[in-house]
Amino acid sequence: MAETSRLPTPVADNWDWQRYGACRGVSSDLFFHPDAERGRARSARIAAAKAVCRTCPVLVQCRHHALTAEEPFGIWGGLDESERWAAIARRKRTSAA
Repeated sequence: MAETSRLPTPVADNWDWQRYGACRGVSSDLFFHPDAERGRARSARIAAAKAVCRTCPVLVQCRHHALTAEEPFGIWGGLDESERWAAIARRKRTSAA
């Protein structure tokens, strides 16, 4: 589950960026894997989701949110779960040093 204590308060200015996401109106099924999805099907879905992200005018804000909240599932800001966890781990190592 995402760590909600790191999220900004529910002020419109903090969340307004979501209105401009390229993913608005796209099925969330593209960004979140179904149970037992593996192999080529998963790779193709991830590639399609990342293609949407590449066109997104708020990619930076989305990525920042995902890394700050440590979103555990899905494609956020053009990063899949393993890419986010690697970035989060790097950030934690850097801040601990």
